[in-house]
Amino acid sequence: MSQLKCIGVLTSGGDAPGMNAALRAVTRCAIYNGIEVKAIYRGYKGLISGEIIPFKTQNVSNIIQQGGTIIKTARCAEFATKEGRQIAYDNLKKENIDALVVIGGNGTFTGARIFAQEYNFPIVGVPGTIDNDLNGTDSTIGYDTALNTIIDAVDKIRDTASSHERLFLIEVMGRDAGFLALNGAIASGAEAAVIPEIKTGVNQLEQLIQNGFRKSKNSSIVLVSESEGGAMAIAEKLRKEHPEYNLHVTVLGHIQRGGSPSAYDRILATRFGAAAIEALLDGQRNVMVGIDNDEIVYVPFNKAIKSEKKLDSNLLSILAMASI
Repeated sequence: MSQLKCIGVLTSGGDAPGMNAALRAVTRCAIYNGIEVKAIYRGYKGLISGEIIPFKTQNVSNIIQQGGTIIKTARCAEFATKEGRQIAYDNLKKENIDALVVIGGNGTFTGARIFAQEYNFPIVGVPGTIDNDLNGTDSTIGYDTALNTIIDAVDKIRDTASSHERLFLIEVMGRDAGFLALNGAIASGAEAAVIPEIKTGVNQLEQLIQNGFRKSKNSSIVLVSESEGGAMAIAEKLRKEHPEYNLHVTVLGHIQRGGSPSAYDRILATRFGAAAIEALLDGQRNVMVGIDNDEIVYVPFNKAIKSEKKLDSNLLSILAMASI
């Protein structure tokens, strides 16, 4: 884009560790290339309300290690309306912003795709979500950190589970995707994972119980995605059908979103941020930056949000074998 003089950058949707690292990279790589940067606070909500301020390199100093997002994030029902998007476009024109970099997940890119089509406005997406549920990229910013947070929590719960010979159901995030539950179960040595990709969650546990999954162990841990009532719903059913088990539930909740990003997420976020600026300079638009076999790729928004990202079914078999 030969006329690219100023870009806007925002974070939207659920926060993810590494968003600040991505913001830092976008800001500094743009400035390095002679492009002015304006930060939009509170996502699409701030774009509509006009919370837009110039960013210099010092605005992103000492943030690569911080969790959350310093420019905040918010849900915005108004951006889902034509009237709201018109206000957003008018504000972009008022601020002389030529293109947008949006950091977020599925909902963020859905809104970006609609806006880009309506106003023929250049937008590049940077995938920041702990759920890792976007197509076209092996990993999203925040996923590795959240996974390590889960592992740390499960390791601590295992101490209590072993001491008291208890069965623990541990609920993790991932309403529509089981990447955190499944890979968290493998990495923490859990006995099973109940994930939304397999709709018969209680049946998975029933099979384990019938096979006597506690015969050779003095404790058992099952990771459960938060979908369809989560761990509480499964626990209620199990208590009725198997009152003999000393069953406990732990919901990890929002601790999975917080914390300092891992080294992997910091590097990934920095690569993504730099790639977003390169994409705009090359004239690309309406694409998400992704990574495939450690190579940067550009994925059309339509493909990134089109359908459910597939899990590697082999991982379920590996978990089953490793947990006997």
